[in-house]
Amino acid sequence: MKLSGKVAAITGAARGIGRACAERFLNDGVKVVISDVDNDALDKTVAELGRPKELCAVHCHVARRADIDRVVATAVREFGRLDIMVNNAGVARNQDILEISEKDFDDVIAVNLKGAFFGVQAAAKQMIAQGGGGVIINMSSVNALLAIPTLATYAISKGGMKQLTSVAAVALAPHNIRVVAVGPGTILTDMVSSAIFSSDDARKSVMSRTPIGRGGEPSEVASVVAFLASDDASYITGQTIYPDGGRLILNYTVPVKEK
Repeated sequence: MKLSGKVAAITGAARGIGRACAERFLNDGVKVVISDVDNDALDKTVAELGRPKELCAVHCHVARRADIDRVVATAVREFGRLDIMVNNAGVARNQDILEISEKDFDDVIAVNLKGAFFGVQAAAKQMIAQGGGGVIINMSSVNALLAIPTLATYAISKGGMKQLTSVAAVALAPHNIRVVAVGPGTILTDMVSSAIFSSDDARKSVMSRTPIGRGGEPSEVASVVAFLASDDASYITGQTIYPDGGRLILNYTVPVKEK
């Protein structure tokens, strides 16, 4: 149990990838603070994971800096320190690029990029203050590199996440803080069901570009997160690892009109 005794905080952890990360960390001996904007789902997750001595939860809307600060403060108050921060909270909207409103744009960027930035900042300040370094893991996506026009705001935010990870890794290296990212492909979560698998044709289209031929499980992403959080990844910083079933090695296809 290479992570035993560490303390982690995870945003957007009531369900999906965030919840899977929490469960994996708990099984690896990590004390965990989970946060989410959905209080009911958060309470349900805490009850189902059933680790009252190693797990606590706090409401958090990551677009609000004070909420992010409260997540970090909760880790310190309950468990004495913070060693691992997972900036996982994210939203996606499937929209025609010409129909995206100012509010649509601001809402997605605020959660996916602004929230991650302040998560990096708050975690780093605590890690520096307590000493001993730490690991910050940002949840990116293959959409940081792929250009899917109906996911414009999501893709833009994840492109920014790639640079956030790189810049923060350089800035925080002198403090022995590694900053890395995970860029999943199509993972079978509620967000994928609503924003990606919006129809049977959409599902078939995604699977036709996934060499492994299936969607990924949240636990498979959590395994990558656990590796990056451990000393086994001690020489990795500033990088994004893509558990994507092979998505990025295929070209994206566009409709071709017959002449």
